[in-house]
Amino acid sequence: MRAPLAPLRFNPERNTSMTAQSLIAESADLIPFADLYLSHLNPRRIVSEPGLETLAQNIRELGLIQNLAGLRDETGRVGIVAGGRRLRAFALLQDDPRFQVIPVRLAPDEATAVVWASTENHHREQPHPADEIREYGALAARGIAVPAIALAFGVTDKHVQRRLALAHLPEPVIQGVRDDQISLGQAAAFTISTDERVSLEVLARVRGTAVSDWQIKRWLKPDSVRGSDRRAIYVGRDAYLAAGGRLGGDLFTDEDLFDTPDALDRAFEAEARRAAQGWAWAEISLADYLTPNEIERWQGGRLYPVPGELTDEQVARYDKLAELANGDVLDEEGQAELDALTEVAEGAYTPEQKAHAGIVLRVDHRGEVRVHDGIVRPEDYEVAVAAGVLAPSCHGSASSPPPKPAVSAALAEDLQRVARGARQTAILAHPDLLLDLLAFQLSGRLGYRHAFGLRTTEVRTQPLSETGYHLDERLIVAPETPKGPWASDFAKAFRAYRKQGVEGVRADLVRGLAALLDVEDDGLGRLIDKEAKADLRQVWTPTAENFFARVGGPTLDALWCELLDLAPEHPTATSFAKLKKREKAERLEQLFADPRTVRGVTEAQAVRIAKWRPDGMA
Repeated sequence: MRAPLAPLRFNPERNTSMTAQSLIAESADLIPFADLYLSHLNPRRIVSEPGLETLAQNIRELGLIQNLAGLRDETGRVGIVAGGRRLRAFALLQDDPRFQVIPVRLAPDEATAVVWASTENHHREQPHPADEIREYGALAARGIAVPAIALAFGVTDKHVQRRLALAHLPEPVIQGVRDDQISLGQAAAFTISTDERVSLEVLARVRGTAVSDWQIKRWLKPDSVRGSDRRAIYVGRDAYLAAGGRLGGDLFTDEDLFDTPDALDRAFEAEARRAAQGWAWAEISLADYLTPNEIERWQGGRLYPVPGELTDEQVARYDKLAELANGDVLDEEGQAELDALTEVAEGAYTPEQKAHAGIVLRVDHRGEVRVHDGIVRPEDYEVAVAAGVLAPSCHGSASSPPPKPAVSAALAEDLQRVARGARQTAILAHPDLLLDLLAFQLSGRLGYRHAFGLRTTEVRTQPLSETGYHLDERLIVAPETPKGPWASDFAKAFRAYRKQGVEGVRADLVRGLAALLDVEDDGLGRLIDKEAKADLRQVWTPTAENFFARVGGPTLDALWCELLDLAPEHPTATSFAKLKKREKAERLEQLFADPRTVRGVTEAQAVRIAKWRPDGMA
C-alpha cells in the first residue's frame, strides 16, 4: 500500500554531495500499527505524558501532517527512527480505525536511518514568539476559537489567551519583541495599557534595557491600584464599579487593576461608614496601622460595652461548651452557640453610649476592618459625663488643666509598694489563684505586660540542623497572645481563662515552666534527668546533616567499629575507612535510621545503636 508524499531521500553511499539531483521524491508505505515499534536509533527516549495526550487529540482532529520515518528489520516489522512522539500518540488512538494503519517513510538502509534519526530534531527551528503572536492573532481574526487554536498548535488554552493578549498590542511593541529589543515579559507588561500614545512613549524608554515589568506597569498606569491592595480587597469589585471605577486586567498575573483610585477611595469610605452606622461620629483612617498615640489624639474618654448577664442555665451551658472547645471536640453548631453566649457575656454598647461616642476604623493589610470604638472626643467629654454614660475622671475633665498632685512622687511610690505588699499577703491564702495567674502569664495571654516580677529569657532548644530532631509539640507551638498586647481587657480575659478548669491551667503551667527549664548546675541537672527519665534519643536521632558530617573521618571510622564490634583490620572496617566522608555519613545515618536494613547487624548491636549518645551527653 502506498500513500502519496514528496519527501527527500538521502543515501550517503550513493551521493554524499546532496546536490539538487539527489533530492528524489519518495512516497510513504502504509504500515499496520501493530507492526511498528520504537527503534533503538530513535534519540527521543523520554516524553511528557500530558504532551502525548495533547498530540493525540491534535492528530485525531486534524490528521497526520508529518509522516513517521522508519527502517524495516529482518522480521518485516518497522522500527521508527523519527517520529517517536507521534508513534506513542498513535498508541492512544487505536480505538479509531483511521489510525490503525500508519503512513511511514522507509529508509533504504541503516545508514540513511541513522542520519534521519539524528537530524530531524536538530534542524527543526521553533517559531519566534513574535511570529507566534501574529499567527495566533491572524487565526483569531478569522474567527477561529481559542480551543481550536490550542489544539492545532498542541498548547494550552491559557497559552493561546496570553499570546492573543499580546497580539492586541501596538505593532511597534510586537516588532520590538521580534527584534529582540524587549523581552516577552516586558511586552506582557504593556497589556495593561489602553492608551497607545503612552505605550509608545514607554516603549521608547525601555528598548534595549533591563527595566523590570513592574516599573513598566508603573509608567503605563502610575495611579492604578493592584487588586491585592487592602482597600481593593475590602471594597470588592462590585462596590468599586458601582462607585464609577474602571477595572483593568493583567492577564499575565491573574490580577485586577483598579484604574480609578478616586472611585476606590470613595467606595472605601462609603463601605467603612456603613460599618460605623449608629455611632455619633466616625473617623476613617487610610492607614493600615494606628499607634496608641494616634488613637489618643481623638480620645477625651473611653466607653466600654455594658456587660451582659447570663442565666444560670446559660452559665452551665457556657461552661460545658467551653470544656468541649478546650478538648477540641466541639462541632460547628456548638462553636456557634458558644460564640453567641460569649457575645452576650461580653456585652454591647447601648444606644445612649453610641449617641455620645464614636469609632475610628481602619483596614489592615489583609483587607479586614479593625475598629477602635467607644471613643469620646474631648469636646464631647462634659456632655457624656452629664448624660451619665461616662464617669467623671479623677483627674478632671479632658479639657481642664491637670490638677496638682496631692502627694509627692516618693510618697506615691511608697503607697504603691504598700498596696503591692497587701496583695501579696492576701494571695498567700489562695495558692490556686496564684498558680492560675502564673500560668496565665506563662501562656502568653498577658501580652507585653506581667503579673509577677519574673523576667523570662528565651531558652534555645532548636539546633542549627533540625533533621532527626522531634521536640514535643507543646514546646513548639507559640504561646497564645492577645490581639492587642498592650491594650486588652486582661481582667476579663483572666476570668475567662480560669473557667477552662484546673487541667487547662495546669497544662499551661507545665508547658510554660518546661519551656524555661535551663539548669546550670551539672549535679542538679543529672538529678532532674534521673527523676524525669530524660532520654536524648527520644527526641534526637543522629543523621548525616545534624551530626556525622560535622565530625572528622577518623571519628566516624571508630564509631562504625564500636557499634558493629569490628576490629580495625576487619574487612568491613577497612572497606568503610576507604569511603569518602559523605558516604560514611550516609552509611551511619542508614544504620541509625533502621539497623535491620544493614546486613549482619545482631540484636545486641541494634540495642547498642539505639542507646548510643555522643560523648558527654546523658
